[in-house]
Amino acid sequence: MLIDFIVLAIGLVALVFAANWFVDGTSSIARNFGVSPLLVGLTIVGLGTSAPEVLVALLASVQGNPGLAIGNAIGSNIANIGLILGCTALISPLAFHSGLLKRELPALMLISILCYVLALDGLSFVDGIIMLVALALFLFWLVSSALAGREKDVLAQEMEAEIPESMPNRKAWIYFAVGLIGLLLSSKVLVWAAVNIAQTMGVSDLVIGLTIVALGTSLPELAASISSVLKGEDDLAVGNVIGSNVYNLLAVYSLPALIAPGPVDATVISRDFPVLLGMTGVLFILGLGFSKAGNINRWEGSALLSAYLFYQWTIFQSTAL
Repeated sequence: MLIDFIVLAIGLVALVFAANWFVDGTSSIARNFGVSPLLVGLTIVGLGTSAPEVLVALLASVQGNPGLAIGNAIGSNIANIGLILGCTALISPLAFHSGLLKRELPALMLISILCYVLALDGLSFVDGIIMLVALALFLFWLVSSALAGREKDVLAQEMEAEIPESMPNRKAWIYFAVGLIGLLLSSKVLVWAAVNIAQTMGVSDLVIGLTIVALGTSLPELAASISSVLKGEDDLAVGNVIGSNVYNLLAVYSLPALIAPGPVDATVISRDFPVLLGMTGVLFILGLGFSKAGNINRWEGSALLSAYLFYQWTIFQSTAL
């Protein structure tokens, strides 16, 4: 099993590097064809940074392991709020911009509730279509609000900030091709190792998706959020998490519904989704502020991190390893 863990780690590292090449290549190609930086940031970069989760979910669903795909999507979102925002707030308290409270957080809350409701009677192909339509509507709303000339949306700002430097067209296509091939190969290796680990440990692929794979695919977001808060860009740190969570639910979670529709594990309905909804609700309340300015202080950050660690502990306890 040690070899499987080593292969899993190699797959995760390769996945991150391949995703960076893919985003750099596709962004430069779009820029070279005259696509505006705003649209590149809102669409290509935003979706491209979720490419690791998308490819893992795609291959897992195709190979008959939808539990791994579902676990990765939900587990990554829980890690984004509990682990990433918790750790980031411990480094420096996070102040929320008022635009964030009025737009992205309510949207994320509604999207989370929608995906939970769709899962109650199992995921169908129609559910997958509904999630993709919701993703298209979210992107349309985001682009429209930015083009309307209103105060720059924090999520749009975060995405634009990640636009890589433009490169010559030939080099961009090489980056695109190498990145895409790397994503396909590394995600296939990762899924293979994750399934082997699950079988060896006698647990479901859902558990591996909720824990090891979710943590691994969330590490780039952790690095990005810490980097943002160290620069004093609190909105970007929070926007990074909100954007990732939206795409994980609508672009990643929709794949098992489209490719391998069927019932959702009962523990997802009774344990994992309620935890996700609870953490998203806490994030919404902390951001709204009520009697104080919206922020996450160090005590609240430590509470989020503790909740995430307790959740992980309950998962491993329930597997009776």
